[in-house]
Amino acid sequence: MTSTSEGVSPATLRRVITGASIGNAVEWFDFAIYGFLATFIAANFFPAGDETAALLNTFAIFAAAFFMRPLGGFVFGPLGDRIGRQRVLAIVILLMSAATLGIGLLPTYASIGVAAPLLLLLLRCVQGFSAGGEYGGGAVYLAEYARTEHRGRTVTFMAWSGVVGFLIGSVTVTILQAALSAEAMDSFGWRIPFLIAAPLGLAGLYIRLKLDDTPEFAELSKTDAVAESPLREAVRSAWPSILRVIGLFILFNVGYYVVFTFLPTYFIKNLEFSKTQAFTSVSAASVVAIVLILPFAALSDRIGRRPLLLGAAIGFVVLGYPLFMLMTSGSVVAAIAGHCLLAVLESVFVSTAVTAGVEMFTTRVRYSGFSIGYNLCVAVFGGTTPYVVTWLTERTGNILAPAVYLVVTAVISLVTVLTIKETAGEPLRLSET
Repeated sequence: MTSTSEGVSPATLRRVITGASIGNAVEWFDFAIYGFLATFIAANFFPAGDETAALLNTFAIFAAAFFMRPLGGFVFGPLGDRIGRQRVLAIVILLMSAATLGIGLLPTYASIGVAAPLLLLLLRCVQGFSAGGEYGGGAVYLAEYARTEHRGRTVTFMAWSGVVGFLIGSVTVTILQAALSAEAMDSFGWRIPFLIAAPLGLAGLYIRLKLDDTPEFAELSKTDAVAESPLREAVRSAWPSILRVIGLFILFNVGYYVVFTFLPTYFIKNLEFSKTQAFTSVSAASVVAIVLILPFAALSDRIGRRPLLLGAAIGFVVLGYPLFMLMTSGSVVAAIAGHCLLAVLESVFVSTAVTAGVEMFTTRVRYSGFSIGYNLCVAVFGGTTPYVVTWLTERTGNILAPAVYLVVTAVISLVTVLTIKETAGEPLRLSET
């Protein structure tokens, strides 16, 4: 049984894209500022002495939040398949905004001792729990509103808005560092981006509360075909698709967190470039992604999802190590060029993976199935990436160790893509019958 959203007006679709995208942009703004402020967070929430240990602990808390994402996916995915996508999307953005505000108000280690990092961990876990319903819900919401022939371009606004949120976060931190002294940044400046995120999240909540649920879910509700137990049904009937989503998003997540979260710290700590040079590089990489993601998504609507996914995965396998060698050549121009070329490859993969993932599932279990697979993958291969590649670099003494990790994950996703059938141009399925 299939259904489409061909009757949705352009004005409605624009509101839907804005409502879904703004929450995701706020999420990535939050994660970006955490990554860019990692050294300040390490200094404020852990005892002085070992800077590397403090930084690793900061990234460990960053990673711990991602282990809450599957729990969020298991809770919010089935809830979205039972009560609707729009209601759940409103809940998750409210939770995330509250947790982000809390981080901005937290006392430091010097004030309350070990309670400071524990509270930081708690709030990061709330962020991770809410994020477990954000990305999958937004992607499903857009997919179920999109016209069949434009679904790739529409759904990929999720990935695009994430890069925009990340860039805004990096620019915010950089402006603060330029405007404030080092002492002021360490004292209170690092808090400002977290405080800014709260009103942004409330704006997103307001927009989402004004939206209707998707035509696909409305059709299910009208015919009393909503799944009674979406989680059980997804695990029983859609487990091959869940596994494919996990395999597909390994490269999506590792590539994303290497390019946009890890490399700024890598440029400063391992390559000994200045913070300004690191900011310039990640900003250039972000602009590359912002420019390329939507055109590549539109291309996937014309030529299919598989060609782009295969091309990007093969590109990472073949070029991942040489591009890291280029970045470590000692030339800042070469390093930025290598960074931007990695961003090109990631843009191709990101532009198509989200749409390919949501198209694997029926409407009855789409939110549950995609959220479970995506968030399990993020927990293992997403938030852990900065920690793993930092640890590998320190442990082996080889600054090219992150490239090896990136290439290995690309091979896994490449094999997964070979098992996926083409779904571009096909109507979404309401149910299996």
